[in-house]
Amino acid sequence: MNEFGGNWTKIKIEILVEYAKAYLQIMKDKHFFELLYFDGFAGSGSIIKDDKVDIDITVGAAKRIVEIDNPRPFDIYYFVEKDEENLESLKEVTKDLFPQKQIFLANEDCNRKLIDLSNFLRDQKNKSVRTLAYIDPCGMQVEWRSIESLKGLNLDMWILVPTGLGVNRLLKKNGQISEAWLTRLEKFLGISKNDITDLFYTKSPTLFEEFTHIQKEDKAIEKSAELYGNRLKEVFEHVSKPYELKNSSNSVMYHLFLTSNNKTAVKIANDIVKKYNR
Repeated sequence: MNEFGGNWTKIKIEILVEYAKAYLQIMKDKHFFELLYFDGFAGSGSIIKDDKVDIDITVGAAKRIVEIDNPRPFDIYYFVEKDEENLESLKEVTKDLFPQKQIFLANEDCNRKLIDLSNFLRDQKNKSVRTLAYIDPCGMQVEWRSIESLKGLNLDMWILVPTGLGVNRLLKKNGQISEAWLTRLEKFLGISKNDITDLFYTKSPTLFEEFTHIQKEDKAIEKSAELYGNRLKEVFEHVSKPYELKNSSNSVMYHLFLTSNNKTAVKIANDIVKKYNR
């Protein structure tokens, strides 16, 4: 089973499931569309939280989505999971439990399969396919080029962005970021290393000519969320207000966005997120 992160894990699944039901409600009589659900980090199908006092097992997003039959089910389910053991567990709670449904499992890297998805949806013979995608990485595994490949497609996508656990952690306070970390940020954000340092750091002179004081942006997490949201707007016509996922110390770990080329989709997403922000 996947390790459980906290109550925020349950919330993001509830947001996804609520949105999926609204999406399927809109599509319930549009049988000329073939509906595809794509999960890029599908996991094992179950998530466990062990706090040394109680064990809490949560049904994962993949199984929750496959269970939906009303107002209509998806026609195709495509689950990507890089870990072989997780994939075998996922098979047991999806494909084996629901043999009547078209469920496909891929032991692959999400970036490769996102580009495959893009190529699939651009094929003229698949013009009637409509897709709901869920991209839920634990870290910065998703490269910007993969997201960019989805431009102009009939696809709604929930994407979890590790603003606190990912971007902010790599942005060292003193600005001394290793080349490896800068390259990782560059691939994730889709901007140059110089742009990254210019955005997240300020430089000011000191009394000594040979030294420059470098200071990290105070609100680096918020700035990274704003940056990523703006980058998403370059690919999709509409992007939702993000939902902040926080840990028990009230520190922001992730921002969850819904992207779409349909204005109504984002309105629905914003309404759902608003409920969980109360």
